[in-house]
Amino acid sequence: MSAKLLLLEDDRLFNETLQDFLEEEGFGVDVALDPYTALDLTYEKTYDLYLFDVNLPYESGFDLLGKLRQSNDMTPAIFLTSREDKDALREGFECGADDYLRKPVDLDELLLRIRAVLRRQVRQERIKIGPYTLDMFAKTLYKDAEAVDVSKKTVELLQLLIEASGEVVTTETIKERLWAAGQNASEGSLRVYITQLKKHFPDAIVNVRGVGYKWSYEV
Repeated sequence: MSAKLLLLEDDRLFNETLQDFLEEEGFGVDVALDPYTALDLTYEKTYDLYLFDVNLPYESGFDLLGKLRQSNDMTPAIFLTSREDKDALREGFECGADDYLRKPVDLDELLLRIRAVLRRQVRQERIKIGPYTLDMFAKTLYKDAEAVDVSKKTVELLQLLIEASGEVVTTETIKERLWAAGQNASEGSLRVYITQLKKHFPDAIVNVRGVGYKWSYEV
């Protein structure tokens, strides 16, 4: 069964261009020109991926995805935007985006990013890792049904590594996902989170020197 996408883009011509391209690539595509219509569609149907423009009438794509994440809608999302400032990039990841593509969009690159996000998405609410259980929504790690005393950012880091499905997650990406715009992304704090994870998963956290980290445990 082909993946089902929800495309939110207020430029009608660009919306139609993307829809035609994605459908030719075998995806099922529903489209919306404004966030209110998109929100209604998320209540009516289940999607495998959201493609959201950022600058929209009524409210931004950031606002819409924030609402969806608050309602525990964890559908993967990619933002399409003409904004180039780093604060916008961080805001997009902070509100729950999985990727971010700047306009003008290269359609071949968009296709690669969509396929990458769909490959690595983790749909289970709870993931078993040996005697541990990771609650993806509550962002809590359990061992034998008891909550493990680790920080929320440590759990978010674990989730990020697992979602990458064995691919290296760069240090820069980790900082963008774990720290909000304006917060100081501390190298020391990151090392603490990695150390906490290694206490529980000593062989699963691989340090790729000078690049980042990857998860090598078979979930």
